[in-house]
Amino acid sequence: MRGETLDRPPEAADETSQLQAIAKLREAAERLTTNVERVIVGKREVIELTLATLLCHGHLLIEDVPGIGKTTLAKAVARSLGCTFRRIQCTPDLMPSDILGINYYNQKSGDFEFRPGPVFAQVLLADEVNRATPRTQSALLEAMEERQVTLDGVTMPLPRPFLVLATQNPIELEGTFPLPEAQLDRFLLRLRLGYPDAEEEERILQRFEADNPLDDLQPVLTAGDLLVLQRIATTVHCDDSLRDYIVALVHASRAHPAVELGGSPRASLGLYRASRALAALRGRDYVLPDDVKYLVPFVLGHRLILSSQSRLRGATAEAIIEELLHQVPVPVLETET
Repeated sequence: MRGETLDRPPEAADETSQLQAIAKLREAAERLTTNVERVIVGKREVIELTLATLLCHGHLLIEDVPGIGKTTLAKAVARSLGCTFRRIQCTPDLMPSDILGINYYNQKSGDFEFRPGPVFAQVLLADEVNRATPRTQSALLEAMEERQVTLDGVTMPLPRPFLVLATQNPIELEGTFPLPEAQLDRFLLRLRLGYPDAEEEERILQRFEADNPLDDLQPVLTAGDLLVLQRIATTVHCDDSLRDYIVALVHASRAHPAVELGGSPRASLGLYRASRALAALRGRDYVLPDDVKYLVPFVLGHRLILSSQSRLRGATAEAIIEELLHQVPVPVLETET
């Protein structure tokens, strides 16, 4: 059943109403997670991170082998939210107009009319995005950052909420076009679903034995509910010391000798927003250092460009991030003596 419409978040900084709003967000997120888990088995962490991305207006890159459930996850989230959903199957012959839309001449009306492309959906799945040419990949840049599309000099806003969920196969590289740094930086998080264990895979066989549960999946929240939840997430408190910690981590990534290109200011902002969203999903109205540390690999992992020498020595972005987390001091709450 569709969940009841959420109230608007409190405008006043009242502690009681703030905690009530956070509790409402957590309850709504649990309903959505449970609904998605009817289709996606054993991936609660991935679902939580997807919801965190949604709460802070971000976009998601899922990098994994075929058959893991990347497309199913996108469809399940879109249906659970009652959002419009479109899918783009990226291929080398895909054109920017296939994503954005075209102006065509209508002979009946005698005028040009705009036919919107799939980007005018609330949840857009760009499947195997690295198979599209750089020209087509760049067609998503404005849409992802500014939530708008400019075509023939006319700027058109995209629907709200708006989520781009892109997938790519990290194994098969023939016939692909690696995403440039500017494109990667538009994605708030990069996730990997990973293979299910034996017990989870057996549950998948049982669940999909007769019918696909995705066909009967009903929305539990509306798109309007999500906009309210996004506003609630922005009220989560982040201490000044934690903001300094976020900045220090990103700056350390730029100064690391093995890194040619570190995290951008967009990465700092993304880590800050995602930490507040994660705290809200876990029922808190304040951010903990553990929230930041947990999210760093997902926010910075795809943004670090290693030098050629460090790659030859076998260095990885994951190992460097682990090193940064050990090097940068974690803020500690000061207590009065």
